[in-house]
Amino acid sequence: MHRRQKGSNIGLLLLLSQIYQVGVSNIPPVTLATLAANVFFFLQPLKRLDKTCISVTECLYRRDWHRLYLSPFHHVDDWHLYFNMASLLWKGIKLERRLGSFWFGYIITIFSLLIGVVYVLLELALAELLDVPSYKQSCAVGFSGVLFALKVLNNYYHPGGSSNVMGFIISNKYACWLELVAIHLLNPRTSFAGHLAGIIVGLMYTMGPLKMLMKACSGGFRSQTDFSEQRNRYNSGPRHYSNERRPYGFWLPPEEPSVEELRRQRLNRFERW
Repeated sequence: MHRRQKGSNIGLLLLLSQIYQVGVSNIPPVTLATLAANVFFFLQPLKRLDKTCISVTECLYRRDWHRLYLSPFHHVDDWHLYFNMASLLWKGIKLERRLGSFWFGYIITIFSLLIGVVYVLLELALAELLDVPSYKQSCAVGFSGVLFALKVLNNYYHPGGSSNVMGFIISNKYACWLELVAIHLLNPRTSFAGHLAGIIVGLMYTMGPLKMLMKACSGGFRSQTDFSEQRNRYNSGPRHYSNERRPYGFWLPPEEPSVEELRRQRLNRFERW
C-alpha cells in the first residue's frame, strides 16, 4: 500500500453537496458523527495507508491490532470516500431512526471491529485452503465492509422491495450477494473478502447469536425496535394482571374495573357456586 492518493477531491465535494441537499438537521447524530469522522481522517489521516490497512500478516502474525479500528475509517482516495459515505448517509438515516442512536452507534462500533476480525480469518482460510500465501499479505482499508453489514440489517428491518443490480431486478433480500459479486467484477481491486466479512457479520446479527451477545454486554439496554415490538405484542395480546414482570422493567397496575365489569364478576361468581 502507498500513501493516500491525492486528486481534485471532486468526490469529497459531491459528498458535501449530498449532505447539504439532505440537510444536516435531518441526519441523525451517530450517522452524522460517523460521516464526520471518516471525512476528518481522510483529510487528516492518523497514519499512512500501509500502517492502517488490515491483513493476516500485520494483524495476526505481527499483532498490530490497532489496525482493526483504524482501517474502516481510512480511504484510498476521494471517490472511495464518496461512494462509501453516500451509502452510509442513506442506510444510516433509516437504521438510526429505527434502532435509536445509542444502539446504532453500538452497532457501528462492534461491526467496525468484528468485520476486521472476520476478514483476517477469511483471508487466512483462503490462503491455507488454496495454498496461495499472497492472501495473507492482502491489505484492505475502507468502510464498505460495515456498509455491507448495514445493508443486511436494513433488509432485515425493512423487508420487501427490489433493487436494480447491473440491469437485474432482484429482491432486496438477496441483493447484497449479487452486489458482492458485481462490485468485484467491475473493480477487481476491491476486497471481496472484506465485503463478504460484512455480510457474514450482518447475518450473525440478524440470524445468529451476535445480537443476543451485544444485548448481554450492553447491560440489558434494548434498541427502540425491541421496545416497539414488545409494546405492540403487549397492546395486541390479552391482558392478565398479576405479579409477572412487564416490559420496560416495571409492573403495570391493574385498571379500575367499571361498574358493568363488577356486575359481571358477581354474576359469574354466583353461577360458579
